[in-house]
Parts: sequence; C-alpha cells; structure tokens
Amino acid sequence: MAHRPAFDSLGRSSERAPLRLRFAGRGRDRSRSWIHGYVVRLAWTDAVIVVTAVVLAQLARFGAESALVPNGAAQVPATAVSTALAISWLLSLRAFQTLDRRIVGSGSQEYSRVVTACLTLFGLLAMVDLLFRLNIARGFIAIALPVGTVGLLASRWLWRQRLGHQRMRSENVEHVLVVGSESSAIPMMERFLRQPNLGYRVVGICLPNRLGQRTAVPVGDIQVPVYGTFDDVCESVLESGATTVAVTSAEALGHDAMQALSWDLEGLDVDMMVSPGVTDVAGPRVMVRPVAGLPLLHIDKPRYEGANRFRKALVDRVGAVAILAVLAPVLIAVAIAIKLDSAGPVFYRATRVGLNNAPFSMWKFRSMVQNADALKDNLRALNEGSGVLFKMRDDPRVTKVGAFIRRYSLDELPQLFNVLGGTMSLVGPRPPLLDEVERYDGRVARRMLVKPGMTGLWQVSGRSDLSWEESVRLDLSYVENWSIMQDALILWKTGKAVVAKDGAY
Repeated sequence: MAHRPAFDSLGRSSERAPLRLRFAGRGRDRSRSWIHGYVVRLAWTDAVIVVTAVVLAQLARFGAESALVPNGAAQVPATAVSTALAISWLLSLRAFQTLDRRIVGSGSQEYSRVVTACLTLFGLLAMVDLLFRLNIARGFIAIALPVGTVGLLASRWLWRQRLGHQRMRSENVEHVLVVGSESSAIPMMERFLRQPNLGYRVVGICLPNRLGQRTAVPVGDIQVPVYGTFDDVCESVLESGATTVAVTSAEALGHDAMQALSWDLEGLDVDMMVSPGVTDVAGPRVMVRPVAGLPLLHIDKPRYEGANRFRKALVDRVGAVAILAVLAPVLIAVAIAIKLDSAGPVFYRATRVGLNNAPFSMWKFRSMVQNADALKDNLRALNEGSGVLFKMRDDPRVTKVGAFIRRYSLDELPQLFNVLGGTMSLVGPRPPLLDEVERYDGRVARRMLVKPGMTGLWQVSGRSDLSWEESVRLDLSYVENWSIMQDALILWKTGKAVVAKDGAY
C-alpha cells in the first residue's frame, strides 16, 4: 500500500530528516559524479587556452624578449599586462557562467555565453584604454581576442563530441525518474530515447496511481518500469538509482507535494526538473517570475523584427558572398558537367513560398530530365515522402550527374543567389511548394514568419528520412527560438550532414 508523507503545521514533511539520512551517502557519492569532473576539465582547458592565446599575442606583438618591454602610457611591463588580461579573461568567463552545469554539454547557450564573455571583456578593455589613454598595444589585443575565442569554442566543441560518444555508450548520463501521467510523460520519454546523445536515460516512472498494479509502461520498443505512485517518489529514487527527477504533471502532484518533494531531494545531488507543458521553446524566451508566492513561467514572444532581422540579413549577405567566392570553381565544374550529361538548361527555377507567404523563384542546379515536372503525376503512386512532401529514393527522372550532386547537396548551391537577393536565408525552414502551403493548418503556417533557408534543423537532423510531423516540429522549433549562435551551429553541422549523405535523395 502506498505511503503518503505526513506534514507538520508549517507544511514541512515530517519524514524529511529520515529520508535525508537514507540518501546521505549517495548524495556524497554523486557530488563526485561525471558532471563535476567534466566541469573541472573544462575549467582547466579554458585556463590553458587563455594563457596560450595571451602568450602567443605577446610573442607576436613584442617578440621573444618581451617580458620586461614597457607597454602603454604607464610603461607597464608586457608580462604584467598579459597576466592582468589572462586573469580578467578567466574571471569574465566565470562571471557569465560558462561552466554552469545546466548548460554545458548541450545546446547553443554554452557557446553563446563564451562568445559574450570574450566580447564583453575586450569591449570594456577598449573603452577603458580610450577613456584613460592607456595606449595599450592594440595589435596585442587584436591577436589575443580571435585566437582565444576560437580556441575556447573549439575546445568546448571537442569536449562535447567526446561526451556525445560516451553517452551513446550509456556513459556519463543522467538517470531520469519521470513523475507524471502517461499522456504527459510518454512524449518526454520518447524524445529522450530518440536522442541518447542528450544524456538522459529513463530508468522508471511514477504514475498518479498503479492502474491495476501495472509494472511497466510501453515507450517505443522498450518497457519503462513503474516504480510506484506519486506518493512513492523518494523511495523510487533510491530504488531506481535516479540522479534526476523529471515532473511532467505538476498540476496533478499538487503545490504542497511539489514543495515537499523539492525539500526531500534537497542536498542529495538529485536534480529536479519540471516540464511546463510548452514544447520547443528555448531558454532565452523563458523567464520564471514569482507572483503571489507562485513561480509563473513567462514566455516572451518570438522577435523577428528590428535589430534581429538586420543582424540575420547582414550575416546572410556576408556569408553568401564568402561562400560563393570560395566555391566558384565548384559551381563552374558542376554547370559544365550538367550541360555535358543531358539536354536542357543548367539551372532549374522552381516557385517556392517565402516570408509571409510571398512566392519567389528558387535557383537550383538541374538534377532531373528537362520535363521532370510533367512526369511527376505518373509517379504519385510511388511517393515515399511523408505528409505533403513528394520524395522517391530511386526517382527515374534524376540524371547521372543529378544523382551525384543531390547526394552531396551540390544542387542547392545556386540558392546562394537567392540569399543575396533577400528571398532566402542561409539558415531557416525548408522552402515549401505552393500546393504544400495551401494544405498547411494554422500551426504549420508559423513556418512562414521567417525566410526559408538553404539549410536548417530539418537538413541536419535526417533530411528526407524524417517524418512529416518531425520535419514540421524542427522547423517550428527554429522559428520560435532563432538566434545567431543557433544559425552558426546549424551551418557547422550542415557540413557533416552533407558528407555523411544521410537522408539525401
């Protein structure tokens, strides 16, 4: 029979002390868990990279015999300036919480905080130097900033790759006990199971009631064990070996029980997460505001206008010019190959729907026979695409050169001209066809609030192998949570997705 914790006159669990004693040993062991070691290694790596960047900048600017070379109006030795800069840099990284255990190892926020810490420090140094006329060598700063920032980002990425590989082997993961009803818990567990690299391994679930003494809940191809009811959470944590408790039905658990649970898990190094019931909304838009003693989740509206849109447009134009300059020989070679392989034009211009449902002509290298559109209706029965998409793995309309350039996404390179013209972005939702948009419901139509992109979350997460629902979810997630740093991560992952050729046909 389930045991319900008792509460005293102040609303505190009368069993809190015994529970703490039962968990005390495990809490001390968990304080030395993988996350502690991971953060320590990050801290030491940051220190090594910052010191290396500063030393390289000093040597490049002042030479090998630069230790006592006077620098600036105050004639401070170069070594003293380098030491002060390195210490300030490391303090800036700590001030911006770049080692926060909640953000390291996943998402774009870790990279964003590193970049913000670096730019803020050097911006302040530039203002102080100008205000007090210190005349610190600008060449010294100009070398240290890019070298150190790139080094810090690269090290975080390398550590994250190592962590991802370990998590795929079920190492360095959080063992999650889910507390909630099946309707709210199963979607969360399905996402954790689909993405093991996130580092969350579901070890069990606590349901509102036993529902006929059920022993397991089916989630995909596995059975998640049922450890008890909402009254048994603390005992279930001990029994399941959970390091994290994820509450998906806070309203069913109740305010008093939630508070008691947080107290019981306090100091045990067992994290508690509460799902707000809002999916695909990232941290920058979410803020918890206490109102009348209740923590209310405030969700800001997505911001697509003003400075954000200007920054994205600037990055798009500059990026498109740079990519075209680098890949010009590739574009010329592909154009010649298409012309020699089959009759017809080099480029294919298809009508797509862009920002605010405005149609535009999208440029692509022609990868099919010249009358491909007329043959499409004859192949409807062989469609392998999901939802409203038309896709075939072995489309007979694709030419020999077309199959090659599709495999490596070279057929999409002319879309850089669309980016220059302002009808597309480097990163964004997939550009849809007119007949697709006509069948969109209100939810899917939110994809049209931003410009479509050459690549996006859809492109780096499986491409044509994704279901229609998952493609829509990824596009909506991008629209709701756009940021420059997210765009940078997607562009970085696009190269890997193109080389791997996963889902490209």
